[in-house]
Amino acid sequence: MLDRVLLGGAPSPELRPVRVASAVDEVSDRLLTAIAVGDFLPGQRLPAERELTILLKVSRPTVREAIGRLQAVGVVEIRRGRNGGAYVRDSWTESSAAAVRHTLLPRWTEFEQLFDLRGLVEGMVAATAARRRRPHDLEAMREALAAYLSARTPRDEQTADSAFHHAVCAATGNPQIVTLSRDLLARISLGFPVEPWGKGERTHFHQGSADHKALYEAIAAGEPERAEEIARDHFTISAQMIRDVLERVRAVEPP
Repeated sequence: MLDRVLLGGAPSPELRPVRVASAVDEVSDRLLTAIAVGDFLPGQRLPAERELTILLKVSRPTVREAIGRLQAVGVVEIRRGRNGGAYVRDSWTESSAAAVRHTLLPRWTEFEQLFDLRGLVEGMVAATAARRRRPHDLEAMREALAAYLSARTPRDEQTADSAFHHAVCAATGNPQIVTLSRDLLARISLGFPVEPWGKGERTHFHQGSADHKALYEAIAAGEPERAEEIARDHFTISAQMIRDVLERVRAVEPP
């Protein structure tokens, strides 16, 4: 079942039935990997237990035990009270390399296919937005772009980036396109509909800034071909972040 979350299809035929212990292993590995690629950044709260059970199609005891493992290795801390939950402490520990290896390597061919597919789809989204955008769509994009440019933390950047791309999707006027974009994002982000953000490197921020500005200008000007090209290139940033994490793992891979 977890395989379906990532690949969007039937489980690989060579997979055996999942035991409870195996489900806990996979959920904890997936969460560690999601944190390593920057789906969830230090200081950020993970989705609530109930939400994780829905996203990953597993039981609450499985999620609870997986979160306990992350707490034990120091990746998250558990806070109580009104704003309680599991908060990310660090993006990388000794446990991260093994988790990334287990999660990404067996499926890497599919990931590369998804990166290619996402670029094509998001190019189509941008081109459609350029043809159909209305004044209120452009206003939403401008607001999100301003928030991105004024962001002072990686978490603020990530939030504003999400708002900008949501506004682009909304400008297509087709909810099915919005759903398709969200589903592809979840599939490259290990089941979580959150854009990978790496370590919040400023080089990525500056590239994103230039791309967002150019994409907005192309959509506002009604230039679908230009918008498509910018969007297709822009979404290689997320793919490269995930590749960078895998290369880090390969550099320290045990003999």
